[in-house]
Amino acid sequence: MGWECMNSCGNLSPEPHYPSITMLPKGTSSSQDTKKVIFSVTGMTCAACAGSVEKAIKRLPGIRQAVVDVLNDKAQVLYYSPLVDEERIREAIEDAGFEAKAIEEESNETSSQICRIHISGMTCTSCSSTIESALQTLHGVQKARVALTTEEAEVLYDPNIVTCNHLMEAIQDTGFEALLISTGEHISKIELQIHGIKNEQSLNAIEHSLHALPGVETIDIYSHINKITITYKPYMTGPRTFIEVIESTGSGCFKAVIFPNDGGREARRQEEINRYLKLFMWSLAFTIPVFLTSMVLMYIPGVKQVLDIQVVNMLNIGLLLRWEFATPVQFIIGRRFYIGAYKALSKGSANMDVLIALGTNAAYFYSVYVVERAAFSGHFKGNDFFETSSMLISFILLGKYLEVLAKGKTSQAIAKLMDLTPETATLLTHDDEGNVVGEQQIDSRLIQKNDVIKVVPGAKVASDGFVIWGQSHINESIITGEARPVAKRKGDMVIGGTLNENGVLHVKVTRVGSESALSQIVRLVESAQMAKAPVQKLADHISKYFVPMVIVLSFSTWLSWFLAGKLHAYPKSWIPSSMNSFELALQFGISVMVIACPCALGLATPTAVMVGTGVGATQGVLIKGGQALESAHKVNCIVFDKTGTLTFGKPVVVTTKVFKSMSLKDFYEFAAAAEVNSEHPIAKAIVEHAKKIIENEQNHPWPEAHDFVSVSGHGVKAIVGNKEIMVGNKKLMADNNIAISADAEEILAEAEGLAQTGIIVSLDGEVAGVLAVSDPLKPDAKQVISILSSMKIRSIMVTGDNWGTANSIARQAGIETVMAEAQPEVKVSKIKELQSCGYTVAMVGDGINDSPALVAADVGMAIGAGTDIAIEAADIVLMRSNLEDIIVAIDLANKTFSRIRLNYIWALGYNLLAIPIAAGILYPSTRFRLPPWIAGGAMAASSLSVVFSSLLLKNYKRPTKLNRLDMNFNGIKIQ
Repeated sequence: MGWECMNSCGNLSPEPHYPSITMLPKGTSSSQDTKKVIFSVTGMTCAACAGSVEKAIKRLPGIRQAVVDVLNDKAQVLYYSPLVDEERIREAIEDAGFEAKAIEEESNETSSQICRIHISGMTCTSCSSTIESALQTLHGVQKARVALTTEEAEVLYDPNIVTCNHLMEAIQDTGFEALLISTGEHISKIELQIHGIKNEQSLNAIEHSLHALPGVETIDIYSHINKITITYKPYMTGPRTFIEVIESTGSGCFKAVIFPNDGGREARRQEEINRYLKLFMWSLAFTIPVFLTSMVLMYIPGVKQVLDIQVVNMLNIGLLLRWEFATPVQFIIGRRFYIGAYKALSKGSANMDVLIALGTNAAYFYSVYVVERAAFSGHFKGNDFFETSSMLISFILLGKYLEVLAKGKTSQAIAKLMDLTPETATLLTHDDEGNVVGEQQIDSRLIQKNDVIKVVPGAKVASDGFVIWGQSHINESIITGEARPVAKRKGDMVIGGTLNENGVLHVKVTRVGSESALSQIVRLVESAQMAKAPVQKLADHISKYFVPMVIVLSFSTWLSWFLAGKLHAYPKSWIPSSMNSFELALQFGISVMVIACPCALGLATPTAVMVGTGVGATQGVLIKGGQALESAHKVNCIVFDKTGTLTFGKPVVVTTKVFKSMSLKDFYEFAAAAEVNSEHPIAKAIVEHAKKIIENEQNHPWPEAHDFVSVSGHGVKAIVGNKEIMVGNKKLMADNNIAISADAEEILAEAEGLAQTGIIVSLDGEVAGVLAVSDPLKPDAKQVISILSSMKIRSIMVTGDNWGTANSIARQAGIETVMAEAQPEVKVSKIKELQSCGYTVAMVGDGINDSPALVAADVGMAIGAGTDIAIEAADIVLMRSNLEDIIVAIDLANKTFSRIRLNYIWALGYNLLAIPIAAGILYPSTRFRLPPWIAGGAMAASSLSVVFSSLLLKNYKRPTKLNRLDMNFNGIKIQ
């Protein structure tokens, strides 16, 4: 039952408060050499970010205290200067993924806002890094993240200094297209089209009326299409109110409807797919004649003679045709590569466009040189490479088309979530007495808080809320991963987007727009897919030097083969009959330039993280980004909270023994009639259990209780139906001289041994029965602990409950190491002790009072109900509250990280293998060489292979060992 590592590691316990203080060297006073520094930390958006910063700082030696203020973007650190310095602390914060700068304590606080921008035209990590750098240099930008796979930027900025327009201009200056998606958090947006507008004054009147509404943030008017865009706080107002205000303005001559949806993200994705397909088809149309005249038609008698007809000197028809067809491919269809290369080079970086532009230009302009020489010479014979440049561009465009198609599949999880909300909803109207007097079909985007909607069998729930009438079963699998339909009745919460299976429900709406569970899940998954895993730093570091290194290698390859040819270092027989030594060297140089692929490296991590987090969301496991995935796969110790984690979190009646000759129904009728007047959790448990036993529990009237008395800490007394009822513990019975039989004493003793609370019910001075109330262990807990043990993961329980209950629950669950009566700060100190012993620790808690421990752990896992998914302190949210999802989270993290490693091995291995082959390392022994157009195809194939490798994660299946879990929840016995 001990903490073995405490003995092996020595006295490493932090001070018993949070944030913790590291022990200083012996003989050092607490103030000696202790310094304070305040950092401005940019990029933090929630408590999870603050936790990451705090963890990063506290792992350094000599840190006495670290307090992170997420609201003001500050971190205050007390440290022991001989062990650590200010620069090392700053580096630790930046290693955690945030920007840090030491500031004066009096520095002005800044406000911050988030906006999301869609960026089109990015091809590799060099592009995203260029955009990130451009945004970071803007005054007022605190943090910028650019995701290559989702083609989006998330920018945290000070709206008092810089605007969204400035951000988009900065992106466009780098050579990419920018489109604003959203600004701010917890703000909804609606677009309305207004009919009946005759002049500018009408729009001004409407704008003035809307601005007067509480909760309206911004109004943008597009007068040329009569569109108005409103951003608003959904808990204060809503779109139906806007329509009513608009239609009541101007004597009712205006009519407002929701502006036709443009399809958003999917429309942009489809537009990009169509653009690449169109470019490829045009490129193919011009490239096929070039290919035929250079490699096919020249072998057909008669046609060859026509192609060889000389126009001017040695310039023949075939060469002229190839020049004419290759030129549009090079400069019109391939224009995007020139633009991308120019923009990248002008910003001091280099990307894939630079490699393509250099490679195709080398082939094209050498061929133009051949044309010129042929036109002005009567004896020159040279070979052109027009087919190389045009076929290279065609293959690269084909590769980009396939890559965009594949990348679109990696974000299908978000697309599916966003498509869950039904298009329409049935809105109910009630009279003053609460009776339904009317219903109407409305657009689901017009639903507002406190509306009552009707959900029929087979329909989706249009918004979050609670049931006020009806009973049914809801399929929540798409949101929580729970395969079995969940019973819903009056008072139960329902989640928007879930499917109603049988009965009719009336639901009162509590959350709409960005507040809804579905929106929060989408936001969490999007944020996770934006966040970079620490392992991605390797790719980002390599990408900075990759393109310049490839250019140097390419030039070195050409120069080496060219000099070798001039110096006759290899036999003339090595040179193909169709070219000379210069042309052979040029082909090797171009092949090296175009076969190297920075894209594969850049896509290795984000595509796997995107698919992994998306799969997790469909399994009811929300993983907040690559860092959480990377940490989760290293976990070898899990600390469990007890209440609400290993147990259900609320008392229930687990055993009943009736001694009098009366029915169980009558027994509970008396007990519940007395307890219904009490607010004690045990009393509520007895009443709830009575409802399950007595039929028609929803409308069952309990007998009236008179002379009700609550005896604090002992129980209740009342008169029910002329009988004196007492429900309570042994002390209550002893104080009222009620004898307890040996049988009752035996049951009470047994309950106490099982960490249950024994409750005695007496009628007219005699014991009528005994109840045992407990917060029972979840039925899957023991098997989950056993499976974790088989995975070499240590399980520990830390709880604030008493030792007796803690030991009993631990025995039932199969946990050997227990810490009871632990306050939140003690839980933190125990986690730190485990970390100091070399464990990678996951903390599993309810995400509320366990938040300090969730932050302190390497991986915080929050047990959350379906609608309680915004638990910011946790790295992973288990939406179903099932312990088996801990195993799913760890297993999915292992699978995803293994896929990332495989992607890196392939991407790095491809380049390490392909570049030497393209450079001609096999040519001396085998005469094998890669023509540039084949090298270009191989480059495109490498990116595709990485994306398809990540897509294989979509086939993820839960571990088979979970199928053997006994999920029998009916473990309550009645005697």
